[in-house]
Formats: sequence, C-alpha cells, structure tokens
Amino acid sequence: MSLDRIAPVALRLPAKERALLAASLWESIEDPYYLAIDQSDEDALALALARDAELESGKVAPLSHSELMTRLRG
Repeated sequence: MSLDRIAPVALRLPAKERALLAASLWESIEDPYYLAIDQSDEDALALALARDAELESGKVAPLSHSELMTRLRG
C-alpha cells in the first residue's frame, strides 16, 4: 500500500486514533535500544552542544521541515 492511499484514510481518523497511530509509527523507526529517557541530563546536554557545534562549524547543514519531508518521501 502506498502513502498516497494510506494518508487520506489515516487523516480521517479521530484525533486520538491519529495520535496513537503517529506514536506507533514513530516508535517503529526509532532505535529500539536507545531510549532518550535513559539518558542523563548531562549526556543530553553534551549531545545538544555537540550537534550545535556541528551546525556552527558547517560540518552538517540544517534542514527545514519541508526539506526533510521531501527527502523522506523521495
């Protein structure tokens, strides 16, 4: 089944069911062995600072939401 067929049907679901579907889909693509809740505040801050440094140095380029969605659908 394609996204073009699934999305219109999913978008007609009640809000609570859409939220549950979204959570289920999100969980299906996350690393099952990494849970952000298991990360200490210090580790989370270090990761955020490292990612910020990558952006500031030009090592990585930021993406807008629309760019990300275009790439994911690509």
